[in-house]
Amino acid sequence: MGLPRITKVFGAVNVGSFRISAMIMGLSETGEMIVLGSGHRASQGIKRGYVTDMAAATYAIRDAVERAEKNAGTSVSSVWIGCAGAGLASQVAKVEIDIGGRRIEEEDIELLLVTARDSIQPDGRMVLHAQPAHYTLDGAHGVGNPKGLHAEQLGVDVHVMLADGAPVRNLIEAVQNAHLDVEAVVAAPIAAGYSCLTHEERELGTALIEIGGEVTNVSLYAGGMLLGLQAIPFGSTDITDAIASSFGIRRFQAERLKCVAGSAIASPTDHREMIPVNGPDEGTTGPAARGADDKNRIPRAELVSVVTEQLAKLTGEIGRSLKSMGFSGASGSQVVLTGGGAELAGIAEFAQGALGRPVRIGKPPALRGLPEAHSAAGFATLAGLCLYAADDPIDIRSVGPSYQPTMRYTGLGLVNRVVRAVREYF
Repeated sequence: MGLPRITKVFGAVNVGSFRISAMIMGLSETGEMIVLGSGHRASQGIKRGYVTDMAAATYAIRDAVERAEKNAGTSVSSVWIGCAGAGLASQVAKVEIDIGGRRIEEEDIELLLVTARDSIQPDGRMVLHAQPAHYTLDGAHGVGNPKGLHAEQLGVDVHVMLADGAPVRNLIEAVQNAHLDVEAVVAAPIAAGYSCLTHEERELGTALIEIGGEVTNVSLYAGGMLLGLQAIPFGSTDITDAIASSFGIRRFQAERLKCVAGSAIASPTDHREMIPVNGPDEGTTGPAARGADDKNRIPRAELVSVVTEQLAKLTGEIGRSLKSMGFSGASGSQVVLTGGGAELAGIAEFAQGALGRPVRIGKPPALRGLPEAHSAAGFATLAGLCLYAADDPIDIRSVGPSYQPTMRYTGLGLVNRVVRAVREYF
């Protein structure tokens, strides 16, 4: 059977420090999201989520998008961008207005959202997202549609995502230089949450840990929204560098060793297993690794020891971040690992032991057309960008001076969209 007719196409680019990936997804007439094409390439001009070389970053973005377009058999003129760096920070703005016990009308909801919008204090930073998550009646949560109900006080909780303006503008410019319009910049933890977490996990309390190449984002979901976020300047590339340094080998050799033979869990047979430092296509030339035998092989146990030492540092930082955000006790249980670093063998078991909580790996949902190579945790944020774009969540204010959202929702149109979205969520 052929694909159903596609009614709308979404393009997404996830700009990471290790790889830059692009995806083109279509919304079918039956409401199904279908992956039309995807592509990725090694990152250039990006360091810990920041653009450090505009020309190199632009070239890499254009190349990744062209690969996705070739696979999709169609082109895109605009994309949604994932942002993992730029000093992301999350806050929740709580706003209430007096109703005086009377029936709540649409004008009251509109006034509430305008008041919430005006109450946001970015302190000179750029607002990436300002999305209503919950209504409250006299402090009681869980109200899907307050219209027609009576209350003394009507409130709303708005999730606000802040970022440093200059790095975001650099990211936008790199994409625009690649001859692409920018629909919006989406914080990577928000996109990853769309891809990896169920509604129940968002409600009950879940920590989403996205381990990227050079940045690990620790975000806390509860009550249906992202409540807190902290970025750790440490990622899977730091593990690669530690392997390269420990054995005196090149980075590409260390990356291959980590991916092919690295593990977060030690095995009793590791001491007997010797791992060749050079890949099958690299021959036997080149300097021998520190501590290698006459065939330039190292014990797997030594490799695993380096990996676990670095993971202990990372999980220690993650644990401190979770504790500072109040992720403790019965309210916080599940931990979901995603990002390219979550593809390391045994990392879920290691993290579970280190954090003392159930841990699972978060991968993209099963989407029609998604290639197996892009079904791994490293592409969860990319798929989430397209899902976020299709969901088109309401934002109660413009993103910033660099660009405006595709549409402005005002008056009753905004109110109806908010009410519909919250009703569907609950």
